[in-house]
Amino acid sequence: AMAAARSVMRAVRVLEFGGPEVLKLQSDVLIPVPKENQVLIKVHACGVNPVETYIRSGTYARKPALPYTPGSDVAGVIEGVGEHVTAFKKGDRVFTLETVSGGYAEYAVAAANRVFPLPDKLDFRQGAAIGVPYFTAYRALFQKGCAKAGEIVLVHGASGGVGLAACQIARACGLKVLGTAGTEEGMNVILRNGAHQAFNHRDPNYTDRIKECTGPRGIDIIIEMLSNVNLDADLQLLSCAGRVMVVGCRGRIEINPRDTMSKESSIIGVSLFLASEEERHECATAVLDGIEAGWLKPVVGLEYPLEKVAKAHEDIICSSGARGKMVLLL
Repeated sequence: AMAAARSVMRAVRVLEFGGPEVLKLQSDVLIPVPKENQVLIKVHACGVNPVETYIRSGTYARKPALPYTPGSDVAGVIEGVGEHVTAFKKGDRVFTLETVSGGYAEYAVAAANRVFPLPDKLDFRQGAAIGVPYFTAYRALFQKGCAKAGEIVLVHGASGGVGLAACQIARACGLKVLGTAGTEEGMNVILRNGAHQAFNHRDPNYTDRIKECTGPRGIDIIIEMLSNVNLDADLQLLSCAGRVMVVGCRGRIEINPRDTMSKESSIIGVSLFLASEEERHECATAVLDGIEAGWLKPVVGLEYPLEKVAKAHEDIICSSGARGKMVLLL
């Protein structure tokens, strides 16, 4: 009976696309079994990313087959390994970039090459804040944005998971970092995490203040979390050959393409899902080096038990301002 009891777990399941209410916590989900080149992780914490709300709603380009369990950024302990896995053993502390079976669950299976050692200096909550945010920030800055030391970067919506990751990485790599947030608390968080200056994007004149700060040169790179609101204004802030990296978007916006011609500026979309194996490896090396060096310190924001997953999905889209990475605790 004990063995039978242990073969099932609690996991969040999505049986149909829709609002946060379609997230159902079930307690009789079979614990997945790792196949070759996979590992089974006992999940301690799982990050919540905005993209998971878009996928759940059914409006995103990627639609998983129903039913499914959301969640890619897991931190926990290796429970078992499949054939051919030599990099990990039972008991190892790890974090993931992706999961096969879904991270909003007590156990998750992941491909071994999407799993990384979690150093003792970080707890599981912080481990759940690394994967998608830090890999996305690194990809936006360097693989797609070609950022160089000495350039000025503006991180729009800098107090969320990807934003804080971008501030920390850019500062460590020698860029001048400006960030925006929607609350006083958010601005303080970004100043503590790499930003040289912070601006409140709820201030109607905040773009004028940014222009005063950069002078006639303008901004070399903008990391943009809400392009459907900011893209038109972003184009006015750029330097010659400046680029806007579109990390987040929740709808349409009208722009004048002439604004890109006057400065030969670029609008570049960023999708971690399209990274090659080599690019992922480069991200992983940068992230692990940053943890080792001590400048990569994930900031954990709101925390929720698995039972409150629908509230987490609601809050990540509707809250007045992020203050770090949102995580589910198991």
